[in-house]
Amino acid sequence: MERNSTLWRNLIDEHPVCTTWKQEAEGAIYHLASILFVVGFMGGSGFFGLLYVFSLLGLGFLCSAVWAWVDVCAADIFSWNFVLFVICFMQFVHIAYQVRSITFAREFQVLYSSLFQPLGISLPVFRTIALSSEVVTLEKEHCYAMQGKTSIDKLSLLVSGRIRVTVDGEFLHYIFPLQFLDSPEWDSLRPTEEGIFQVTLTAETDCRYVSWRRKKLYLLFAQHRYISRLFSVLIGSDIADKLYALNDRVYIGKRYHYDIRLPNFYQMSSPEIRRSPLTQHFRNSRRYCDK
Repeated sequence: MERNSTLWRNLIDEHPVCTTWKQEAEGAIYHLASILFVVGFMGGSGFFGLLYVFSLLGLGFLCSAVWAWVDVCAADIFSWNFVLFVICFMQFVHIAYQVRSITFAREFQVLYSSLFQPLGISLPVFRTIALSSEVVTLEKEHCYAMQGKTSIDKLSLLVSGRIRVTVDGEFLHYIFPLQFLDSPEWDSLRPTEEGIFQVTLTAETDCRYVSWRRKKLYLLFAQHRYISRLFSVLIGSDIADKLYALNDRVYIGKRYHYDIRLPNFYQMSSPEIRRSPLTQHFRNSRRYCDK
């Protein structure tokens, strides 16, 4: 305790106080270094934010090292600033190499810049998502899924082209780029359940889509909860867009429009299919409203 009190006394009580201040200002290099420090600490997050921060901080430390060597002539100040400059430079090179090494096909670049980047998804996270998928080409008038035949074993996101959705030969709606092809089917099944498409999806033009296999995607969700929440939001938003597009709906009864691709409502229009309690409750409510 006595030693600590003595050190404190030496630092505070016995340290010489500045009685006269230096009249002339430091050189331009010193002020440039200070400006670079201020601007550098305003950088954001993510890879490009780190590149911004370390580049400006590195230049600031380099200017401080030059100032210490030329104006102050202090070896210790020069040494510290030069070491910090080298550290910032190495960090900049390391991050730049990581950014350059993350490259994608054109479809993934479009997908990231249009859908995932606006949501704040970083490149490493998107790379994990992309590595679990594949890019597939669907030629004009070829079917992605056939009603009552194709099993629901994947989740796909359209990148280019247009898909026509029909049921029993009747047109329902179109699927456009950056929309899921099978979000209602995906959301209608639990991970352990199996099902088949109740609609037919046909390419009206040459299409390209990104597809995730069902089992592989659920494994990815189990490993990365953040990705699971992300897809839950994207799929929910996609289903909501389909439900609220009034021009793309099929009428059931009076004053009601529902997406026939949702399993409960599809069962309502098919008497031969066993109805669930939820469907029966909806039918009773509708009769009451019609009265």
